[in-house]
Amino acid sequence: MPNTRQAAKRMRRDAKRRERNRYHLSRMRTYIRKFRKMVQEGKLEEAKAFLPEVISIIYHTASKGVIHKNEAARRASRVTQLLNKALAQASQNLGK
Repeated sequence: MPNTRQAAKRMRRDAKRRERNRYHLSRMRTYIRKFRKMVQEGKLEEAKAFLPEVISIIYHTASKGVIHKNEAARRASRVTQLLNKALAQASQNLGK
């Protein structure tokens, strides 16, 4: 239990922020998970259309201060790389 009024206020504020951060982080992870599943299942056109939305959510999470901007850039780069790799592999398989 907090001993001072300031400590009590800080606890309330931290609880609100923690909840807000968890929401944004969970939302971002869910979108990334959905995207990865689409790519894994071979729904590449669907994933291609979904990619801008995923990247937008990632950068939105960074803008809220939940993750660092460099982490957002890294995550966005990795999901883009994943799609590009899958598309290249699919086109290579069609060429055979």
